[in-house]
Amino acid sequence: MAQMGLNFIVTLIKVLILLGVLLGLGAYLTWFERKLAGHIQARMGPKLVGPFGLLQPLADGIKLLTKESIIPRNADKPVYYLAVVLSLAPSLMLFSVIPFGPGFELLGYKIEPVVSDVNIALILIFAMGSLAVYGTIFSGWASNSKYAFIGSLRKSAVIIAYEVILGFSVLGVVLLSGSMSTVGIVEAQIKSGVWYILYQPVAFVLFLFCMLAESGRVPFDIQEAEAELVTGYNVEYGGMRFGIFPLAEWYLNVMALSALAVILFFGGWSGPHIFGPFSPYLWFLLKMFSLVFFVLWLHWTLPRFQARDITEIAWKILLPIALANVIITAIAIYIL
Repeated sequence: MAQMGLNFIVTLIKVLILLGVLLGLGAYLTWFERKLAGHIQARMGPKLVGPFGLLQPLADGIKLLTKESIIPRNADKPVYYLAVVLSLAPSLMLFSVIPFGPGFELLGYKIEPVVSDVNIALILIFAMGSLAVYGTIFSGWASNSKYAFIGSLRKSAVIIAYEVILGFSVLGVVLLSGSMSTVGIVEAQIKSGVWYILYQPVAFVLFLFCMLAESGRVPFDIQEAEAELVTGYNVEYGGMRFGIFPLAEWYLNVMALSALAVILFFGGWSGPHIFGPFSPYLWFLLKMFSLVFFVLWLHWTLPRFQARDITEIAWKILLPIALANVIITAIAIYIL
């Protein structure tokens, strides 16, 4: 009984630390992206609020908290509020099965840097990722606005297409590792001494396409095309409710899927021990934020695709490639 109580306390501490770190990182990724966009477009970005503009996310948060939030007339209020929760909660829950490094001992107690290590972690990740779209759909429906509704329908069409491809893109890794546990996949790569990006480069490219589509990033941001839909599905939200949608979709989802890509294709926390005992954790974060940087860079470099092109690319090009990759991987494993 005492051991169960200790395990509960440790898990609760993990959850609270993870929530604090993720929400803080999500806020400061807005600063990083604005700085990155400024350099790409030959301008300064935030620079007035605090040194180098580092207090800009805090100022933006205070502004959103103090702004009046007006609910549209004839809006479905229960669903209107539920959409905000369904947008944020699944994005945070994705991190519950992400291991940030190997286990370590603290005061004689073995601590695993993952909230929950389960043998069906990938299935849970896909389930949570699929639930996130309900926040978008409910916000469009409950807002009683044609712009928001069209944006939510676009998002649902993208998710339906790219969730299928995302599932097939990771099947090759599951076949190679023989596990659906995120910890097991990393350990299989460390044991073999080979990152799965070498065996599954096609799957990694497919995963990148799906990551951009799932997070609503350019060139797949048709659900909030400013020129057509005036920010789309969240146009009728104000104050902090408006800020939660991009926080969840643009930043938390991007970080979660980048961390998953590191686990699946880049050996997780594996790397040379050049940082001492912190090497595994620093390597994991370095790989993850390299992918985050790549996604933000694409956002300010590529043009937006049309809605028709996005779905046609998914069903006619990417899905056959994903199926072929799984079949070839299975045949290669059977023969070799």
